[in-house]
Amino acid sequence: MPTAQNEESLLRDNRDGIATLTLNRPRQRNALSGALIAAIHDALRDLEADDSVRVVVIAASGTAFSAGHDLAEVRAIEGVDGYRTLFRQCSDMMLAVLRHPKPVIARVQGTATAAGCQLVASCDLAVAAADARFATPGVNIGLFCSTPMVALSRNVGRKQAMEMLLTGDMIDAATARDFGLVNRVVEAARLEDETLALARQIAEKSPLTLKIGKEAFYRQLELGVSDAYDYASEVMTRNMLARDAGEGISAFLEKRPPRWEGR
Repeated sequence: MPTAQNEESLLRDNRDGIATLTLNRPRQRNALSGALIAAIHDALRDLEADDSVRVVVIAASGTAFSAGHDLAEVRAIEGVDGYRTLFRQCSDMMLAVLRHPKPVIARVQGTATAAGCQLVASCDLAVAAADARFATPGVNIGLFCSTPMVALSRNVGRKQAMEMLLTGDMIDAATARDFGLVNRVVEAARLEDETLALARQIAEKSPLTLKIGKEAFYRQLELGVSDAYDYASEVMTRNMLARDAGEGISAFLEKRPPRWEGR
């Protein structure tokens, strides 16, 4: 049975090497309150040290994935320091997703807007229901989606990102896939099963290899191409010395399933 990580805002379910974190503020369209942001960040920290977990799924209850920041809470903040604290807290949580040693998959139904769209973009992979929609609509209320822009612009093309940011228009799931914001679009009734199948496929791999690969992927993106090759060559050299690499090669040559040790 799912256990409460934060009974008000976040549920956590660990099964078969897959941890599902479910945003649980359906009446608020899973708006990212300070408490929910903190609960997600705390759960991600816990999962880093949980060797039984290979893949993390971020999902949501109700009809929306996330409406972004809780505007009622934001409006109640007084002073520049309060705003800085909120946006730093949210940015740190998004970075925790990006830097997590385990792959993180977004399972998206309904709408994902503003910081909710940012959360989708921050995940390594995303599976969306066919009727899901995405937007960075801050411009419509005089608040440019500057922090969502960081994740969005690193996932989709510049022209597509700027169109979303400057118009605030919703895009459908098929367009989000074409833009590169999500990987797969599936029928809503199949969303949970299809996301789980993807998570299970990844969870079968060596956890050490997944950790090495995810860290290397994002780090090399920040380098020039020559430096990226130098860095990647060093990563592959270290990876080759790992026990799991030796086991994987032996298993391939011996035509048997590998037995991963995570080292």
